[in-house]
Amino acid sequence: METLLLSIFSLYMFLHFQFVPCFCFTSFLFGDSLVDAGNNNYLLTLSKADTPPYGIDFTPSGGHPTGRFTNGRTIADIVGEALGAKSFPPPYLGPDGDVNVFDTGINYASGASGILDGTGTLFIGRLPLNVQISYFEKTREYMVNIVGENSTSSLLKEAIFSLTVGSNDIINYFQFSGNVSPLAFQDFMVSNLTMQLKRLHDLGARKFVVIGIGPLGCIPFIRAINLIPGGECSAKVNDFVSSYNQKLKQELHQMNIEMGPNAIFVYANSYDIFREIILNYPHYGFENSDGPCCGGYVPPFFCYNTTSTVCKDRKTYVFWDAYHPTEAANLIVADKLLNGDKTNCSPINIRQLYNHDFI
Repeated sequence: METLLLSIFSLYMFLHFQFVPCFCFTSFLFGDSLVDAGNNNYLLTLSKADTPPYGIDFTPSGGHPTGRFTNGRTIADIVGEALGAKSFPPPYLGPDGDVNVFDTGINYASGASGILDGTGTLFIGRLPLNVQISYFEKTREYMVNIVGENSTSSLLKEAIFSLTVGSNDIINYFQFSGNVSPLAFQDFMVSNLTMQLKRLHDLGARKFVVIGIGPLGCIPFIRAINLIPGGECSAKVNDFVSSYNQKLKQELHQMNIEMGPNAIFVYANSYDIFREIILNYPHYGFENSDGPCCGGYVPPFFCYNTTSTVCKDRKTYVFWDAYHPTEAANLIVADKLLNGDKTNCSPINIRQLYNHDFI
């Protein structure tokens, strides 16, 4: 009976993809807590956002936590909505698993994870980028079993593959760097990320969005542990991030040349976008660009229960907790990545990437 049902389902999916083209937005998301949609809910980890007040402004859940590390939507959520996604890509480890892959895609992101396998070990469970892409390999096998190689390749060719990762690697570096030089560590990060991008390309990905790292020297956690005065950021950390981002951008440019016209690697300049918000926060309607809305101003920044101090108006804060932006800040960043010029995204913005047709 199970074999018969699987055969019927496989036939349905085959006919669906052969004769009913899908015009929906499909994305595959990789990264850390900035885009985690709930994978860490299913791990034994200290990096969780599955309790109130996380998700307090997330309308689809009725204000209940989903595992997103913010009060509402992530940048990835907002971008997907703007491009017509039917729904948000579910977390890979969730109960839906690969079921919705043909309509929405899958989210593999994991809080505390990094480009490097060893990043985030203090949090115990997390899915390093290498593991996330291994899970995508399993998703691809599932797709091929359902609709065949040709239909799978066609869908992956048009889907957007987004990677938001690297912040935790840098935070860990400043906490436990040892004798590794900054330049060597930056190069190591870029080379490992490049290896994973090429791995995704070999698996059929063609449209890439690689989010540069934001100004980590300005997040409440870094400011607090380095005793940075109000209104200022850690120049040392931001200089490190800027140098890494420049190397990443150059590497993506080189990959665009090497891969030719059959793949596009977009560099998303989140650093300058977010730095602009922090420097000119009143212009964007914010009243606070230094402290977190939830969790307080000093370590350990707990924001994990209903008694946590939460600011009255989340829309007036740039930061939700010690590490992550509010939905209000995410909305501004998402709009610039979608519709901005080459100072925001290069060589094209995300909307142009979505509409791009390969010859």
